[in-house]
Amino acid sequence: MIDAGTVRRLEAIEKKLLWLSSWTIHHANHLRPSRDKLKVGGHQASCASCATLLTALFFHTMRGADRIAVKPHASPIMHAALYLMGLESRERLERFRALHGAQAYPSRTKDVPVVDFSTGSVGLGAAVTLFASLTQDLLRQRKLVSDQEPAGRMIAVVGDAELDEGNVFEALLEGWKYDVRNVWWVIDYNRQSLDRVVPEKLFSKIEGFFDEVGWEVVTIKYGKKLQAAFAEPGGEVLRRWIDDCPNDLYAALTFKGGSAWRQQLQSTAGDDPYVKALLERLGDEDLAQLMTNLGGHDVEAVLDAFDAVKDDRPRCFIAYTVKGWGLPFAGHKDNHSGLMTPDQVDSLREQMGVPAGEEWQPYAGLADLRDELEAFVEQVPFRQRTFRHVAPTVEVPDSLGQVSIGAAASTQEVFGKLMAELGKSDSELAARLVTTSPDVAVSTSLGAWVSRRGVFHGTAHEDIFREHKVASPTRWQSSPTGQHMELGIAENNLFLMLAALGLAHDTFGARLLPVGTLYDPFICRGLDALNYACYQDARFLLVATPSGVTLAPEGGAHQSIATPLIGMGQPGLTYFEPAFADELAPLMRHAFQHMQADNGGSVYLRLSTRQIPQARRPLDEAALLAGAYWLAAPAEGAELAIVAQGAVLPEAMDAHAELAEDVPGLGLLVVTSPDRLIQDWRANGQASHVARLLAPLAGDAGLVTVLDGHPTTLAWLGAVRGHQVETLGVDRFGQSADIPDLYAVHGLDSLAIVDAAARALVGRLSRTENVNIGTPR
Repeated sequence: MIDAGTVRRLEAIEKKLLWLSSWTIHHANHLRPSRDKLKVGGHQASCASCATLLTALFFHTMRGADRIAVKPHASPIMHAALYLMGLESRERLERFRALHGAQAYPSRTKDVPVVDFSTGSVGLGAAVTLFASLTQDLLRQRKLVSDQEPAGRMIAVVGDAELDEGNVFEALLEGWKYDVRNVWWVIDYNRQSLDRVVPEKLFSKIEGFFDEVGWEVVTIKYGKKLQAAFAEPGGEVLRRWIDDCPNDLYAALTFKGGSAWRQQLQSTAGDDPYVKALLERLGDEDLAQLMTNLGGHDVEAVLDAFDAVKDDRPRCFIAYTVKGWGLPFAGHKDNHSGLMTPDQVDSLREQMGVPAGEEWQPYAGLADLRDELEAFVEQVPFRQRTFRHVAPTVEVPDSLGQVSIGAAASTQEVFGKLMAELGKSDSELAARLVTTSPDVAVSTSLGAWVSRRGVFHGTAHEDIFREHKVASPTRWQSSPTGQHMELGIAENNLFLMLAALGLAHDTFGARLLPVGTLYDPFICRGLDALNYACYQDARFLLVATPSGVTLAPEGGAHQSIATPLIGMGQPGLTYFEPAFADELAPLMRHAFQHMQADNGGSVYLRLSTRQIPQARRPLDEAALLAGAYWLAAPAEGAELAIVAQGAVLPEAMDAHAELAEDVPGLGLLVVTSPDRLIQDWRANGQASHVARLLAPLAGDAGLVTVLDGHPTTLAWLGAVRGHQVETLGVDRFGQSADIPDLYAVHGLDSLAIVDAAARALVGRLSRTENVNIGTPR
């Protein structure tokens, strides 16, 4: 039972958060000078609908290890709560949606360190809490964190429209497979999205799905006033009326106010004795307050629901709310991006009792409770928790193990061998690795690793095929100590799992080194979640294989094209595409170090199943990691160089051999990371690694670039020193064929490279002749 004093204090805080969030948005749009005349925005109505829910969570319910993801459009009210607790500065609120101010959407990297999870792309913030709970389970089961204290609850405050996102239901299914625990999703069920009022009875579909996957659904529909009214003799008539009221009608009546409620009740239920008596004893204002006394705006009703939870079963709270609650446009169907006028804000300020000039004061308008509230907020459990843990780094050994590399090998094959060696290792690095894959672990060469380290699950389960002596090269044994998270075929889940695992050091205080594998073309299917993971600064190794049209017989749907550009363009993700198998070990060692560095990030390896002849040369690891090295160095003043990346290197080598006699000093440059090259060049110009590599070439030399990917990936190299570039690559969908045919179709074979070299040389001669025209003899 919640004591009256707690309710009184929380209602005062709820009132203050509603004001501060509204004022923060108003200040940003009306009082801060605008230099570009763009609307700032801020979603006053969306903040208002979850004011009670966030008050209850931040100032009462959340405890030490709990973590929370706040719906994107509630950012201002989240910042208001942090401000009231002394965890956010007034300056950052004054600069809401401006440089160095509170962010438009909660951000764990751009906001104060108190923010647990970024939100923005709807649905992802909710789903990541589920994967964070699985990460917590893995850490506790493997004794990497203490299991003596209660597990933290991973909480998401979710807008009801977020449940339109398919990734939410993909995540729920994955959670069901793993018997997820300690997850709360609190749905701000205001029944209004950007463009429409949500269809009535949607909650029944929501409730049904959550129930199917093992969640308990708690509906917080009515506040204490309505509950009391329903308990009166005849009160069931009112309950039935509200239950049957369409969402759009309810919203319209909420906006219009007490007289509209009265008129509607009189015309539809006015003959009922209870309704008639109710209308006679209540004035318009009291009637409006009663009819909009939904559970999600009643502190007692919300606390009753939260405090009733005594176990770790996952829960979905459907909290009925009003969009724009307490504001002049409450219930209006167009209120999503609506902003109060200055006059409306002044009226709200007077209603809140906030004196003019004290709009930012934490307890303005609450003078009678100030001392009591300050003492209460000081003791709020949320303020006492550790917001960011610090985990020690894991040593990366000088060798990942000895693997055999034949005369011909593929990068994917050797990746698998290295992971197998790590599977046999007793190093701390091997102990902290966690792999995950969307049902393609074996076909991306993780089979040997999984056979040695096992699949993670809270319940042990032996490989039935092995028990029945059915021959198989893999052993899929599940146990609480397994180090592989096997996922269904949903790339959003893969990247959200990597996000949660890759934040374990900050969130839970134990470092994991996640390795995720998938087919390279399907990066695009999970790109939103990949971007989300990187935006949070999650640390992981992404191994994408096979790649490109080199996956020849599989057909165009499985042949990636633009993924090199994604690798180059995605912040927080460093992209490498090795050609030779001996490049894998140093790249993986670098990745495991980079994932732990203060200024590091995640790493993406684009690999291939193509067996290519292996180079026998001293490996310059510094040049490899910098992004490129000369396989055949050019002569000083050379007029041409071939630049090749990844699986097409054999064709580039053949073309180089064919052209070498006719083009003296011809160079062959191997690019291992166009991403590292361009970042270095943009930062350091002619002192960059790539500028130094290209320096021996003649100023008017030609470059022929070739890769199994979009040609733009390497086209920029001509800008480094002004060389002319002939770009070869893939810019249209592939098809089923073998490698020779597909390389010929897409212009990646040695003949195409030779032809491009000829064009480059002819172009060079033409430019020389043009320069000489008109030159005095």
